[in-house]
Amino acid sequence: MASLSLLSPCRQWARQHIPRTYLTARSLSRTHGHISSHDAVDLSYTSYIPEDGNETDKPLVILHGLFGSKRNWGSLCKALHRDMPQRPIYAVDLRNHGTSPHVTPMTYEAMASDVHKFIEDKKLKGVALLGHSMGGKAAMTYALSTKTLNISSDRLSQLIVVDIAPSIGKLSSEFISYVSAMQEIEALPPGVIKTRTDADNKLKAYESDLSVRQFLLTNLQLPSHLRTTSHHDGAPDKAKFIVPLNILAHSIEALGSFPYEYNILEKTATTTWDGPTLVLKGTKSAYINHKNIPTLQAFFPNMQLEELDTGHWVHAEKPAEFRKLVVEFLNAI
Repeated sequence: MASLSLLSPCRQWARQHIPRTYLTARSLSRTHGHISSHDAVDLSYTSYIPEDGNETDKPLVILHGLFGSKRNWGSLCKALHRDMPQRPIYAVDLRNHGTSPHVTPMTYEAMASDVHKFIEDKKLKGVALLGHSMGGKAAMTYALSTKTLNISSDRLSQLIVVDIAPSIGKLSSEFISYVSAMQEIEALPPGVIKTRTDADNKLKAYESDLSVRQFLLTNLQLPSHLRTTSHHDGAPDKAKFIVPLNILAHSIEALGSFPYEYNILEKTATTTWDGPTLVLKGTKSAYINHKNIPTLQAFFPNMQLEELDTGHWVHAEKPAEFRKLVVEFLNAI
């Protein structure tokens, strides 16, 4: 969810949704979500391939967060490529983000299906899957689905979850307001929004934090500099966002959810992924707290937790320290 260069630790965007542990007294035999490749889409990606041409063995696949894209991870991917020159690295755009297709539903099962298709199509082996925030939930969903889908054991070898818990919560009204603000900008007549400053001035009514506004505006597509340029129907260009705001607006509940359950009374989970798992938490972030750490441990029994003195944007606020922990974890196997 973060831009590596634009976000600062001055305020956590964690107030968008504070995760809570799912409390249930029901049997854990509930049919949970499933992933498949049936309705999966091809994800846009950027790759960093070793000099020896290895494209499939022990790759690192990176999933961004909400309103993010593969572009946000460019600098970090290049640094990781220098740290691990023999390991291919793929940064992908999840559905409805970046240059990947706009499609419904916007659920974690659907996102995991896309990741599953990406891994299968590219015949990746020994994948290390890293996800931040929304991308972290998608990564966890994929990992927890490997048993039910009978995914080959050589597909996923390591999991890295960055500052998110597998919990069910409710997105706050602020998330709705951001989408609404962006929709209002798109609805303005041609010529009103010519620069990012114009759009930023409109967003100020909804968000006082400059870093959050700048991050949202990484999705802004400005009109052509040539004022004579128009659409094929003759309508002049307007500012618009590259993310499908209508789809995101109708996906609020799904984005706060998680397809697998943790029973807080019995301290059990519907399923587990037993592979090596690194959870990176920002000490100032509320996305992972002492209440939902047992949830992580139940789903991922072979989990190690590391903390950095950051907010939710762990990789953006402490990139060198973040890289060190990731590289050490990946090289341990």
